Amino acid sequence: MHTPPASVPVSERHAVLDILRGFALLGILVMNMPGFSYSMFAEADGSHLWTSLIDQRAEQLRDMLFSGKFNSIFSLLFGIGFTLQYGRMVERDPATASALYLRRLLVLLALGLVHTCVLWTGDILHVYALLGLLLLFVLRHASQRVVIGALVACALYPVLSGVLRNVFMTPDIVAARVREAQAFEALQNAAHGSGSFVDVAALNLRLTVHGYTDPMSLWGNFGGYVMIALTMLLGVLAGRQQWVQRIPELMPRIRRYTWLALGLGLACGAAFTIIFELNRTPGPSPIKSLGGLCYSASRVLLMLFYVGVIVQLVQRPAWRIRLAAFEATGRMPLTNYLGQTLICTTIFNAYGLGLWGKVGPAWGLVLALAIFFVVQVPMSRWWLRSHDRGPLEALWSRLTYGRAASGSAAAVQQPGSS
Repeated sequence: MHTPPASVPVSERHAVLDILRGFALLGILVMNMPGFSYSMFAEADGSHLWTSLIDQRAEQLRDMLFSGKFNSIFSLLFGIGFTLQYGRMVERDPATASALYLRRLLVLLALGLVHTCVLWTGDILHVYALLGLLLLFVLRHASQRVVIGALVACALYPVLSGVLRNVFMTPDIVAARVREAQAFEALQNAAHGSGSFVDVAALNLRLTVHGYTDPMSLWGNFGGYVMIALTMLLGVLAGRQQWVQRIPELMPRIRRYTWLALGLGLACGAAFTIIFELNRTPGPSPIKSLGGLCYSASRVLLMLFYVGVIVQLVQRPAWRIRLAAFEATGRMPLTNYLGQTLICTTIFNAYGLGLWGKVGPAWGLVLALAIFFVVQVPMSRWWLRSHDRGPLEALWSRLTYGRAASGSAAAVQQPGSS
């Protein structure tokens, strides 16, 4: 009888990856808080939605230090996890490895589509799943040179995109995009501010379809996919080179490059923050294209800094204990990621506490920290006292491997898990 390959036991997990995943969950919540609490179309005309200085400074600091950095960590871990997990699947049963990993990605895609079409349009799961299909069918047997070439192409894409925007985005197109954004802002304020759950779900579906069918929105979405693919490919390279297993050997280089990444990342982050603050008028321009390049660079550089710092801290026993909170949440990231949506939509939407449009960036940051450390960390620790994995992780495992694997005392792997 064929036995489905079980997920990775807790004893075989890499703690550093769980800690990084938990840390990424916190940063993702910080960055997702604006999308939960008010319309992201609100500043389409270039004006500040929040007039208080503290909110504006909190918004700038958040964008400089958090924007794009934490979903980059997740995508890096996804690439590492693909190489590790798919390799284990091939070792255990080469004949079924591809089919099982495909099923795993399709389950993730289904969860992501339900998330984005019903609950909240900021979902990232379906993006990981679609890019995972490319890894599985296009790059799993590709040479190192091909992977590096794809990575370089992703890194250069913002240059091409910036040039094309300056050439083809006419004032009439920009004005039409602003009017469209203002219309969507009004729809969001009506649905989230005073509508029912059904009203919100209907608008989410409409926005999702629009994002993948409208040519200009699709162009923007494609740029997001490219940026996620860039760090996912970095993860594939890291997995192939066994960087996680070789951390002690690589530590001198990790220490050196961590601080280099910080210096360059902060410089690029400050540059794009200043550029976009001083050039808020809608529409492309050469200086905005430069700001976009600085943003893309800071996204990767600060991500590498955060990863480097945590990798170094985990090597110290005292810090290993202090970081245990992140490890707990990182062992059940699917549950915690979707849990953040349920918590925040309940807080902000009219069918919940009705705080839509009433919480600015400063209090949003405080609220994100409170949700993570006061709710999700204790809940994760409580759940893991009697379970090897989170409830949605268990569901994902069962739908992937079947009843036999779901009943085993094995910890399911997450996007980017060990």
